[in-house]
Amino acid sequence: MVVFTEKQVALVKSSWENFNSNIPQNTHRFFTFVVEIAPAAKDLFSFLRGSNEIPQNNLALQVHGGKVFKLTYEAAIQLGEKGVVVTDTRVKNLGSIHVIKGIIDPHFEVVKEAVLKTIKEVVGDKWNEELNTAWSIAYDELAVAIKKEMKNTSE
Repeated sequence: MVVFTEKQVALVKSSWENFNSNIPQNTHRFFTFVVEIAPAAKDLFSFLRGSNEIPQNNLALQVHGGKVFKLTYEAAIQLGEKGVVVTDTRVKNLGSIHVIKGIIDPHFEVVKEAVLKTIKEVVGDKWNEELNTAWSIAYDELAVAIKKEMKNTSE
């Protein structure tokens, strides 16, 4: 069981609100980081495939990016309340989708790095090691839950 403090939950909540205040800009920023970190990753996303740039005001991009951050935020809440990320229908579906799309462990690391860079930019001078740790733990625990479902799907 992971120890996730009330303070860590509060840090994720407040920075989530910052992120949520401008979904179009922040999801665009997130996918820009994903492609900078791993250019080949753009072929994994239908809304980026075959494009030389990250499209502005693309609803599919905004929805997908928003889900990544919302699920990580929800993972933080669950960790604070229950000490684990609860596997629900969405996580089970994500496991299946990630298997179908050919997602592998290194892809999770790319997304984590992009999540952290995005939050760092979104919060500006509020960024600190505690905030980095809180988002890292929440993301890592969500990734563990998704990977578990991916393994269950593959078996």
